[in-house]
Amino acid sequence: MRKFILLIMVALLALMAVTVYAAPPPDGPPGLERALAAQEAHNPHLLATPGVVGTAVGLTADGKATVKIFTEKEGVVGFPDSLDGVPVVVEVIGKLIAIKGGSSGSSKTLKTTDSWPRPVPIGISTGNANEVSAGTIAARLTKKVAGTVYYYALSNNHVYAREDQAALGEEVLQPGLYDTGGVYDPANHLGNLSAFIPLDFSGNPNYVDAAIASTNASLLGNTTPTSLGGYGVPNHAPVTATVGMAVQKFGRTTQLTKGQITGINASVWVTYSSGTALFVDQILVGSSSPFIKAGDSGSLLVTANSNSNPVGLLFAGNSSGKLAIANRIDLVLSAFGVTIDGK
Repeated sequence: MRKFILLIMVALLALMAVTVYAAPPPDGPPGLERALAAQEAHNPHLLATPGVVGTAVGLTADGKATVKIFTEKEGVVGFPDSLDGVPVVVEVIGKLIAIKGGSSGSSKTLKTTDSWPRPVPIGISTGNANEVSAGTIAARLTKKVAGTVYYYALSNNHVYAREDQAALGEEVLQPGLYDTGGVYDPANHLGNLSAFIPLDFSGNPNYVDAAIASTNASLLGNTTPTSLGGYGVPNHAPVTATVGMAVQKFGRTTQLTKGQITGINASVWVTYSSGTALFVDQILVGSSSPFIKAGDSGSLLVTANSNSNPVGLLFAGNSSGKLAIANRIDLVLSAFGVTIDGK
């Protein structure tokens, strides 16, 4: 049985990065386009600076677009006050972690780490049957082919595809083996690995850490568990992340948490057991309390309102859990040619 992988750390030394971002909406904050251009122009030397773990575009206290530079610890100095006329804000965020497994914060009778009656809700424990680990089911997806509707469970590559080491067809469970003490039970069958986006460790940019498992509507539902305070059914229509947007997620470990998007177009270097991978065009979420913890990888990031529109797919965070990283959900869905099965 594969050794349980607990932590995946962000590399501190970076090479050259090129970021890509869609044109911002016309109602964005003042100076957004200029800030995005300045970030992209200066990313190569910023990300190559020892102690820098990433960059993003965010907002100043007075609501203007800024270039944010993130460091692992205090004492990383030498940054200018502005880049090409755009103000610079330096934040100490510590290391970023792409994690699975860990303890559950639930005290309910039926927990997110338990085996649930089928169809199971989204937002609870899942994992590959060939690895003692656990992540989160993001959503139920659909694809219509020749009049037939196919169903899929969405999570991360590092949850379902074992960092590219899995073969298509491998069994996916609910809950993950970490939450059953490594004991396999055929009754926990949820589906089979159908597709994943490979992780590139050559220095080329990665945009998503994502995988899907084929399933059906009798095995997987499309709502978060309302008995545990879930937000219900996500909307089927994704929305574009904007700085300041109020968001929420429901995950295996910390369950329902709320935060705010603090950065877009983020570039970070992430070290997996298989190597170091550059992720670009990512979404940053900040919260005053832990937003993501071990086992929440794969959670769906949605708007914190009654619409619950999908925004991103969470896969990493810093050690405190107060800063989380998500892939753009539109890129995830387009990569697989699927739609979120929601309201």
